[in-house]
Amino acid sequence: MRVSAGVAISVGAALCLGACARDPYVSQSAIVKSGSWRIETQTDRVTGLPVSSAIVTAMASNTNVMFPQPASLQLLCFIGKPIATFRFDFKIGNDRSSFLGYRFDDKPGHEIGGQFVASAMSVAIEEPAEVAQFVKDLSTSRTLYVRIRSLSAGRTAAEFKVDGAPDAIASAYAKCPVKPPEPPQKVAARTPARKHR
Repeated sequence: MRVSAGVAISVGAALCLGACARDPYVSQSAIVKSGSWRIETQTDRVTGLPVSSAIVTAMASNTNVMFPQPASLQLLCFIGKPIATFRFDFKIGNDRSSFLGYRFDDKPGHEIGGQFVASAMSVAIEEPAEVAQFVKDLSTSRTLYVRIRSLSAGRTAAEFKVDGAPDAIASAYAKCPVKPPEPPQKVAARTPARKHR
């Protein structure tokens, strides 16, 4: 019995879609929105726990790139630690000659080293105190301006709309809560030793 090409294609597509629906790597139906954020809600098949990730996108410019290109900010747990990563479609710098600056709304800005990934197209905020400061400011902000300066890759800038961040933070860091920075420890004042007569 001969099967028409149209029927064969339809059956093949249905089988593919059925397989994809049963075993998705990333399913659009498992993504919810919170303001400008896309939050993954599916379960990780390795750990059996919810995927902890929230992403917001923007367009970024660079002194060496002619047209703006896509950029993203992602909040996630990485090996049990909360981090925030910025990804770009062009080179932004390296650890030796680059640094990251950011400012939320009209709050004071911050400049940090960040961890530039080997591809030179990503930078992560991963030091606990820096993550805590970043997330604290993020939770009550609507916009985030990011600027990266690099001796090797010029200047990069992007502005993200980050409204809806509290839900993104809660979901992304559910398995690795951000700890507030510890207050600096006070050093006890030493009293001068008395001279013996």
